[in-house]
Amino acid sequence: MATRIVLSSDHAALDLRPKIAAHIQALGYEVVDIGPTTSESTHYPKHGQAAAERVASGDCELGIILCGTGQGIMMAANKVPGIRCGVCMDTFSARMIREHNNANMLSMGVRVVGEGLALDIVDAFLNAKFEGGRHATRVDMIEG
Repeated sequence: MATRIVLSSDHAALDLRPKIAAHIQALGYEVVDIGPTTSESTHYPKHGQAAAERVASGDCELGIILCGTGQGIMMAANKVPGIRCGVCMDTFSARMIREHNNANMLSMGVRVVGEGLALDIVDAFLNAKFEGGRHATRVDMIEG
């Protein structure tokens, strides 16, 4: 069974989110795109929370969320217990949030990164694996 990845955004990412969805589907992942579907202005906190709840419940293993900067939607996602979401604008950070922080969600800013870099960031995030060891102790401290 393929890993399920939830995708969500605010209106700013309406064009990029389907491209990310197609990309990760082509890699063999199952995509659960929870919208929005129109360009009408919407509030990123509700979309970040909705995606995070899908991951926290176990319905989806990972999440990718987008807004203008990636910051606001990430803050909303991180309010959900069990979520470790990081904003990444480069591939090194995307790899490290998985390897060292066991991140289960990735956030990006569509006004900061273009399509090519966004897809590279997604690849770095998905290809990285948690290293455990000393990092597990630190992740446990985050979880409290």
